[in-house]
Amino acid sequence: MSDFRNGFTNVAPASADMSVDAGLRSFMLGVYNKVALGLLVSAALAFITGSYPPVRDLMYQVTADGRFAGFTILGMIVAFAPLVVLLGSGFVMKNPTAASAGGLYWLVVALIGASLGTVVLRYTGASIVSTFLITSAAFGAVSLFGYTTKKDLSGFGTFLIMGVIGLIIASLVNMFLQNGLMQLIISAVGVLLFAGLTAYDTQRLKMTYYQLGGDRNAMGMATSYGALSLYINFINMFQFLLALFGGRR
Repeated sequence: MSDFRNGFTNVAPASADMSVDAGLRSFMLGVYNKVALGLLVSAALAFITGSYPPVRDLMYQVTADGRFAGFTILGMIVAFAPLVVLLGSGFVMKNPTAASAGGLYWLVVALIGASLGTVVLRYTGASIVSTFLITSAAFGAVSLFGYTTKKDLSGFGTFLIMGVIGLIIASLVNMFLQNGLMQLIISAVGVLLFAGLTAYDTQRLKMTYYQLGGDRNAMGMATSYGALSLYINFINMFQFLLALFGGRR
């Protein structure tokens, strides 16, 4: 899910012009702006679903002191909906356009944001804010590395995706085992994997810009798909860092 690629083609760094390019800066700025706005929308939706009782009670089961105790049926649907949408879009969107790619991005952002009410219910406000700032700094650093490095990171892509698949399997197993040490290991590995994917996806976006050659529709699609990849990487890093360092309510 974190490496959603529709509409992208890898190009080796050696084959692209690495000179400073105003068009590339504008393209990447468009991606980052979309990610930032998506995070703001997600934060607002998470606050509403986690703090506003009429909405919260539709999605979550909470204890008397307001802590998360489980999902309602609607909450489960919303929690799994982003994965269903991402997988289903690969079959439904055979000929995507800039508009449909943008619609997909905002739909996934809204669904993930709504499901993040669990973060508000599980962690203190101070730890959420501090972890978000730490995630932002780490995300910015690894994305900058992916943007500036001359090393071809495409070889790491398959390794990182395989790692994410293994992480998902381990997480599913630990849902039944409820092993605290295993959860710490999963969280630590998750941070590293999604940090690596952030650098990889950033370089891939840069190469995609050169490969598209100014096609406006393709650029619009690439902006949305690229923002989606980076947004999901950020959200996963944030959640894993919270699991490691967040203060529980």
